[in-house]
Amino acid sequence: MAQEEIRGRFVWYDLVTRDEEAAIAFYGDLVGWRTEAFDGADKPYTMWTNGGRPLGGVMTMPEGTPAPHWMAYLGTPDVDATVARARELGAIIFHGPVDIPTVGRFAVLADPQGAIIAFFTPSTESPPRGEAQVGDFSWHELMTDDYQSAFGFYAELFGWQVIEDNDMGEMGIYRIFGRGGIPMGGVFNKPPGAPSAWIYYVTVDDVDTKAAEITAAGGQILNGPMEVPGGDRIVLFSDPQGAVSALHARAKG
Repeated sequence: MAQEEIRGRFVWYDLVTRDEEAAIAFYGDLVGWRTEAFDGADKPYTMWTNGGRPLGGVMTMPEGTPAPHWMAYLGTPDVDATVARARELGAIIFHGPVDIPTVGRFAVLADPQGAIIAFFTPSTESPPRGEAQVGDFSWHELMTDDYQSAFGFYAELFGWQVIEDNDMGEMGIYRIFGRGGIPMGGVFNKPPGAPSAWIYYVTVDDVDTKAAEITAAGGQILNGPMEVPGGDRIVLFSDPQGAVSALHARAKG
């Protein structure tokens, strides 16, 4: 069984897309990722790497998938037990739990508000990565129907803590959550008409320059670039195939 320390950590990120080659070119140019083939899967699977470290993968959308999207994997020492409790709390299980030989065991589900997420138990110990570097995922944001209920679901399963509740006026409360006192992301009530979904932020040196590159490459800016409390800058975008994600640059100086 994997170590307890992995519980509630975001450990992997998959892009589910229509055209793998086009996606690889887009993100390679935008954030500097490279790729590496993984030979242990039943069918071909390409991993994203950053500075030689695998951080996720890219795959072609299975039939019936409504749209391209990013999906993260949350670590747990016992994926079967976590999935069973998630079902009791109102989650819908789409796939698994199933084994990836020599790698681990995973399941894909929708949380009680409908956001897609995966749970994962590694076969071997997975050491923490430390502070996010350029090209790493640095923030995890959940927009949902009911931020308190949604947070409660993940807090029960993974022991997440409330770090801070920020009053954003008409936008409502933005809850920062984390583990061991370290912030990991935020959860807030979604705008009318938007789906419940996770949004994942990648660290870059300069958000404004990257926003121009996104547009030039056929992506669409959805919000920003803008400054957030503390002086960091972010931009929310969809890639040329429609998968939504975001970029984050730390405050300069």
